[in-house]
Amino acid sequence: MAPPLLLLLLAGGAAACPLPCVCQNLSESLSTLCAHRGLLFVPPNVDRRTVELRLADNFIQALGPPDFRNMTGLVDLTLSRNAITRIGARAFGDLESLRSLHLDGNRLVELGGGSLRGPVNLQHLILSGNQLGRIAPGAFDDFLDSLEDLDLSYNNLRQVPWAGIGAMPALHTLNLDHNLIDALPPGAFAQLGQLSRLDLTSNRLATLAPDPLFSRGRDAQASAAPLVLSFSGNPLHCNCELLWLRRLARPDDLETCASPAGLAGRYFWAVPEAEFSCEPPLIARHTQRLWVLEGQRAALRCRALGDPAPTTHWVGPDDRLVGNSSRARAFPNGTLEIGVAGAGDAGAYTCIATNPAGEATARVELRVLALPHGGNGSADGGHPGPSDIAASARTAAEGEGEGTQEAEPAVRVTEVTATSGLVSWGPGRPADPVWMFQIQYNSSEDEALIYRIVPASSQHFLLKHLVPGADYDLCLLALSPAGPSDLTSTRLLGCAHFSTLPAAPLCHALQAHVLGGTLTVAVGGVLVAALLVFTVALLVRGRGAGNGRLPLKLSHVQSQTNGDPSPTPKGHPPRSPPPRPQRSCSLDLGDTGGCYGVRRLRGAWARRSHSVHGGLLAAGCRGLGGSSERLEESVV
Repeated sequence: MAPPLLLLLLAGGAAACPLPCVCQNLSESLSTLCAHRGLLFVPPNVDRRTVELRLADNFIQALGPPDFRNMTGLVDLTLSRNAITRIGARAFGDLESLRSLHLDGNRLVELGGGSLRGPVNLQHLILSGNQLGRIAPGAFDDFLDSLEDLDLSYNNLRQVPWAGIGAMPALHTLNLDHNLIDALPPGAFAQLGQLSRLDLTSNRLATLAPDPLFSRGRDAQASAAPLVLSFSGNPLHCNCELLWLRRLARPDDLETCASPAGLAGRYFWAVPEAEFSCEPPLIARHTQRLWVLEGQRAALRCRALGDPAPTTHWVGPDDRLVGNSSRARAFPNGTLEIGVAGAGDAGAYTCIATNPAGEATARVELRVLALPHGGNGSADGGHPGPSDIAASARTAAEGEGEGTQEAEPAVRVTEVTATSGLVSWGPGRPADPVWMFQIQYNSSEDEALIYRIVPASSQHFLLKHLVPGADYDLCLLALSPAGPSDLTSTRLLGCAHFSTLPAAPLCHALQAHVLGGTLTVAVGGVLVAALLVFTVALLVRGRGAGNGRLPLKLSHVQSQTNGDPSPTPKGHPPRSPPPRPQRSCSLDLGDTGGCYGVRRLRGAWARRSHSVHGGLLAAGCRGLGGSSERLEESVV
């Protein structure tokens, strides 16, 4: 019986300590050491009486409720440097005695509201070196009263649950360094009376809101809990918003100023208080008056400058602050957008820009013109509303064709081309004041209506970008005030039907003319160049013959005497001048009547080239039945 009993005891001991781990039973506490064991998950056979569990430097990827079930006595849990990407809801739900939780060096991206539920007595929470970008607002609710050390450094946090952190009265150390935090809410640390170290190194903080926490620590002897503040590595904007911190004269080694340009690179505590200044707001550009049709989008713009950047608010015509709603939205750049403008949105709006140095205001007037509706505002009666414009225009055109047209139509479309047309109309009746005219038209190629707003002082409008070879229906309406309210009445002045011209075909003879003219120019240029070279050669040859000392060959020379048939020469007779060379007449230029010099040759050749070119022009456009005067003439 002894051997089976021994095997049973060994099996029970093996079940208490996982095979790859080392278990230490010191006094009445049990420690399970499983670091550097290559584990892919939490061993399922860990003794539930374990007080210390070390699972660091493994490859665990996820945590769930079964991993730590019934481990109510666990005090220290180390899961550092694993590959944890997900923590299930209430994964630590049974760890009511847990005091220290190390989750640093993992791959956590976010913490949900239930990821850390359970350890109500937690004092040390280390989450540094993860990839946290979001922490749910209620993630720390179970241990707000007990937490003393919170490390969220080296993450990607832009926002942290400030409400939860501000409600931790026992917090001693808060590490938020090396994140992407760009703003701290006012009073975020006002209730942290026990905080002794705050590390905000290497974030994106440009300013700090005044907080009584920072006044502690100026005099370490006078303060029971002096604060060690680390604030370096932030792009501080040294203006009047940081003047309160400059006056504290803290001994902390803060970073230099990053802006404005005049203070960039200077040590924060060395900058005089007088240089921490701000610029009051200045509204550089804003909408002065905006007119929109009912149902359209209205965008009121207001751009303000200042240091720091001003905050813009809008006050409506009812003297109430305009907030974001389903109909209106105010953007940070100062634009107020009304999605669908109605008659009740008309009035005077006020843009207010504020910063710590002051405020500036600007007035913007919005006028909403009501669109005409069927059966409303038609003074002539029987005229349809603008939604029936296509049918009404066609009906009017057919009526004119039946002989019911007026002597002079109220709306005319003239000077119609393939892509444009001039719309003209007479002045409105003096009894009906006109705010503006509205042109509505569509084409046979596209049934969509196109609207054009024309000032009341105009009596014509040029339509552009029309479709060639299309039929158009057009109507003109006059918008007039209906009374003291913002409502608008409309009056149909008339309709017209017109057709655009087809696209003009290209002139093929023009292309031939251009090619023929180019060829003529090229051939004529070559001939003129050859003629000039030949002429110059003749001139050079003639001059050379006149200046040379060539002997003259004289034949049949006789001297007249007084009857002596054979006179005797006496000495050498005087030498006769050499004959003058004649000009070249070898060029065939027609019946010129003589020889030409260089200038006369150029003129004759130009006239001959013009006559040839003119003949080509006449032959080129003879096929079009038109004169050569329609084409551009090329001159050599």
